[in-house]
Amino acid sequence: METQSTDVATMNLNEISGSIIDHAVQIHRKLGPGLLESVYQRILAYELRKSGHHVETEVPIPVNWDGHVVDESFRADLIVDRSVLIELKSVESIQPVHHKQTLTYIKLANLQLGLLINFGAPLLKNGLHRLVNKLPE
Repeated sequence: METQSTDVATMNLNEISGSIIDHAVQIHRKLGPGLLESVYQRILAYELRKSGHHVETEVPIPVNWDGHVVDESFRADLIVDRSVLIELKSVESIQPVHHKQTLTYIKLANLQLGLLINFGAPLLKNGLHRLVNKLPE
């Protein structure tokens, strides 16, 4: 396998998301679809860390309102390099609520990019969804 030519610390959002997707595709090819989400989460986190990415798992996403935290019940599956939120699924098909969930998380976490990855899809390319909160001005 090739070594990364780009220093992870200087990667932009497209490069980070590309690296995440590359790792997800490799994992899906080796394991196939339909295992429990937690299996894919642990392996993806491991592979991303091995590649030099900073990975946080099960990150609490607070709901702040009027200067107060009103809820902390949301958890992001992964946040990579403090900039890309990943919501993992292992279901037959992605539903509109999964997009809403991911968009809610990236907005509340004040991140620009979220990846919704469904490892339950027979072809992972059909299970990849990129959601954008806001673009830099």
